Amino acid sequence: MKNSKTPRLDWKRINLLIRLALEEDIGTGDATSSSVIPKNLTAEAVLVCREDCVCAGLPVAEAVFKAINKNIRFSPKAKEGQRCKKGTVMAVVKGNARSLLTAERTVLNFFQRLCGVATISAKFAAAVKGTKTKILDTRKTTPGWRNLEKYAVAVGGASNHRIGLYDRIMIKDNHRELAGLEGSGGLRRSIEKARKSYPKLEIEAEADRLEEVREAADAGADYILLDNMSNEMMAKAIKINAGRAKLEASGGITLDRIPSIAKLGVDYISAGALTHSAKAIDIAMDIFV
Repeated sequence: MKNSKTPRLDWKRINLLIRLALEEDIGTGDATSSSVIPKNLTAEAVLVCREDCVCAGLPVAEAVFKAINKNIRFSPKAKEGQRCKKGTVMAVVKGNARSLLTAERTVLNFFQRLCGVATISAKFAAAVKGTKTKILDTRKTTPGWRNLEKYAVAVGGASNHRIGLYDRIMIKDNHRELAGLEGSGGLRRSIEKARKSYPKLEIEAEADRLEEVREAADAGADYILLDNMSNEMMAKAIKINAGRAKLEASGGITLDRIPSIAKLGVDYISAGALTHSAKAIDIAMDIFV
């Protein structure tokens, strides 16, 4: 299911996140494990999913274990993007028992979240199967986790929208309203100014009304975001655009509605739900001596 354009993991940022997560959890030390578990005891543990899911984040899970104890041996038993049935052993971990227990919660917090994003992304991607439409994520990501969550989206089979404010011009409603203070034609002026200021960046314009679709297409926008439009309104927007810009449907997107939107012929459907509403997958670490 893994997307061929899956972004690379940003290990500089990920290692910082891991360090911060471990610091807030461990504090002055794992009081329970250090007082209850013999210092040199070794053990084996398995990461097992307790519900069907799409696997994402095994390299991150391994990195958390290694941050606690570099001698821990981590053996993946699933692959990134693999559909795992309930009860699947996703990884086997061996090493110092105290270290395994100290790492457990932080490992699961990362792994459960990433599997959750990949799983919902796979459901949305499946809803457009057989059409030309692609599912996109948004910037509605957990602060600091954007690289991880967009990675998980792609592992689940959906695609990534722009990464941040720097890699695509996106003229949204508030930009449009402020530009309109200078008079009519604000959207056209905004597109022209953006093209002049950043000639190497693609330009996307958000449109709430059909008049704005026409204005954006006439001004040469590369993409037009059809915001909170009904299917009937989007069908009219497609005719107005006449193939000039790539069209993206957004706002009010639900899993049930996606197939009907895709049949209209839009190029993309973006959904913040892939990241802001993803449910963490129930994954457990079962340990054996």
